[in-house]
Amino acid sequence: MTTWLSAGLLFTFAAIAFIVYRWGNMRCVGVTPVRTFTFIAILFTSGLDVGLIMFPLTEFAGYADLATSPEYGFTNPLAIEFGFWAFLIWGFYFLTCFYFCVIEPRVKFFEIPIIKLINNVVIIGTCAFTAYLLLSNLPWYVPSLGDGESIISTFYLIVFVVIAAAVYSSTSIRYVRILSLATTYLFLGLIVLMWAGAFLSDKGDISAFVSTVALIGGYFGNIHEFVLPMNDYHEFYLFWWFAWSIMIGQFTARFVGGLRTYQVLGAMLIFPSIPIAIWFAVLYYYSSNGIETAGFYNITMAIVGITFVINSLDSLIRLYTDNLDLTVAKLGKVKYFFANLIALSLLTLLFKLDFLQIQWVGAVVIGLFFTCFGYILVNKFKAVREIDASPKENKIDFNKIELIN
Repeated sequence: MTTWLSAGLLFTFAAIAFIVYRWGNMRCVGVTPVRTFTFIAILFTSGLDVGLIMFPLTEFAGYADLATSPEYGFTNPLAIEFGFWAFLIWGFYFLTCFYFCVIEPRVKFFEIPIIKLINNVVIIGTCAFTAYLLLSNLPWYVPSLGDGESIISTFYLIVFVVIAAAVYSSTSIRYVRILSLATTYLFLGLIVLMWAGAFLSDKGDISAFVSTVALIGGYFGNIHEFVLPMNDYHEFYLFWWFAWSIMIGQFTARFVGGLRTYQVLGAMLIFPSIPIAIWFAVLYYYSSNGIETAGFYNITMAIVGITFVINSLDSLIRLYTDNLDLTVAKLGKVKYFFANLIALSLLTLLFKLDFLQIQWVGAVVIGLFFTCFGYILVNKFKAVREIDASPKENKIDFNKIELIN
């Protein structure tokens, strides 16, 4: 699996470099272009899940334990956490977003029946894994509902309600857009709340925040260390990002509003990384200084984490139901709602039982990358070589859309 993952990583970064070289100044226009801020909000909230909120506080200590994991010794725990979640790996999303916006309309690889089936199995499986992550982390964040370790019936009920809310939200693209913006503001509000609790209290000051953020420089100074997997846990993260990459690219590609290719890459690498960096710095300060988060802060994080799950799931549910032509218009709202609710709830339980693993899903996605590349070389090389603009049918009114020029 390590060799397969490494091959996928090298191919991905090489493909990104080629795209920027070949089409770097071309405008990218999706089928439903939106303003730049809305695009970034959709990208950020759809491209992340509950792990962003719930993982870091449980992971910093492990990255600091060099006796157990000496491979982390090249930098600090905050830089490690940032590297697992931000900047370079958002290039995965750029690659697939560009592909589905510009190349797929000419290639139609994902319209091949067997490929379409595999792609949608990947999407559905990753949706269920997202719900499983919420389920598995709730005992740590809301220990008042249980013993802090066991998953009790209340947590199953919470996840069931979250899935139901996401399915209902997916019934209208209007809900998806509104929820993306609302989740962004909620997350920014959470950052401000916990930042104030750490650095405006007796235990901290503004200079402490600046020095904590500066630790992230350890990532950029050692960015090459994150290109290939450094251990099994890093492999888990990288497979997880691959699992998300095709579906997030497929979903976000429709919203690109005329940005040039290099601007799309910059937007994907930089804009999501800024709030992630600030958020992780705040959490790291809590962790390294022993500031307690139990109670109000943990409950608040759990609430924001739940909104992330709803936002991620509704986007992906919308995507795979459109792909499979199992839309509200075809099934009716009631059948659509219950079919998706039951399917995702059952798959979530399969992850809970260790019957499914996200690494398998990521490995399948890497296989799709290579297969698509081979298909282009054999069948669509001329069509791709002649690309010099986004599909003509994707029109945009430049007087009504906000662009980064």
